Amino acid sequence: VLQLRETVLQQKETIGSQREAIRELTGKLSRCEGTDGKSAAGTWKNEVGKGKDTMGDLPRDPAQVIDQLSRTMQTLKDRLESLEHQLRANVSYAALPSDLREMLQRRLGDLERQLLSKVAELEDEKSLLHNETSAHRQKTETALNALLERVSELEKGNSAFKSPDEFKVSLPLRTNYLYGKIKKTLPELYAFTVCLWLRSSASPGIGTPFSYAVPGQANEIVLIEWGNNPIELLINDKVAQLPLFISDGKWHHICITWTTRDGMWEAFQDGEKLGTGENLAPWHPIKPGGVLILGQEQDTVGGRFDATQAFVGEMSQFNIWDRVLKAEDIMNIANCSINMPGNIIPWVDNNVDVFGGATKWPVETCEERLLDL
Repeated sequence: VLQLRETVLQQKETIGSQREAIRELTGKLSRCEGTDGKSAAGTWKNEVGKGKDTMGDLPRDPAQVIDQLSRTMQTLKDRLESLEHQLRANVSYAALPSDLREMLQRRLGDLERQLLSKVAELEDEKSLLHNETSAHRQKTETALNALLERVSELEKGNSAFKSPDEFKVSLPLRTNYLYGKIKKTLPELYAFTVCLWLRSSASPGIGTPFSYAVPGQANEIVLIEWGNNPIELLINDKVAQLPLFISDGKWHHICITWTTRDGMWEAFQDGEKLGTGENLAPWHPIKPGGVLILGQEQDTVGGRFDATQAFVGEMSQFNIWDRVLKAEDIMNIANCSINMPGNIIPWVDNNVDVFGGATKWPVETCEERLLDL
């Protein structure tokens, strides 16, 4: 750059001196054209005599003098244009590195911004992929754990019973700590059918085969035979006495239906309808989310049992439907024509827990229970 600057300065000085020579020659040419040949020749002669002839020994002929001056002036103009062109070229070459540097810096800046933007996008994609992978892994692990638990339950059930529903719950003592518990709860119900097999010879009264309690109402649904009283059905603490007789130590199939419309109820024993009635808690929906206990009457939700109200005996095939079953369906279930599990509470091993010494045993076949009637 410094060398180019020096060259430019030198060329500027050369151009300046040549411009002065051009102006001087132009002035002389003008004077020659304004005078005749004699005066012009005399003028050049005097100048030569005075030692001022800067162009050398010029011809005496005015026409030749003019022609020579024209060629000299043209040559000087050509040299001047060449120098100006070279100067412009040198200036452009001198400026080129700075322009190139700025252009490269701008390009590098753009590339750097694009690179940073791409890196940020990749980081975002990496984070999203990590989150999706973690969520997918957690979902997969949850599904696998649930599957393993289900397999374990099935293996446990199959190790004790041939089928998940071929078992009975035995409650041999009248205590306040032997009971079974249904793991599932009830939804809101406007009608139901409860069926189960019972065998008991306890006296007085068989106790409480099942009870369903909800917050604020411990006697939401209760089936109880207490003392010398007849067997009773309680719904929302309202009572209906049922014409059932099941304390003879034999297996009996019991079904109870109820609907909130007019509080209509029906009682079936061994497939036959023995009683019906109405006005049992009419227009009261069964509340959801309570606790369903086998063998004990609840004074609070899930607890405060009374030994005098406990069920003594065995039970099996406890099923609940959210509708009133037809009489023929109940008959077919009781005489072993069909196996119809409850759509709300089905009788399966992994849905029943036992506590306090209550046990689960393989149950007699349905046909064997029929022979016991």
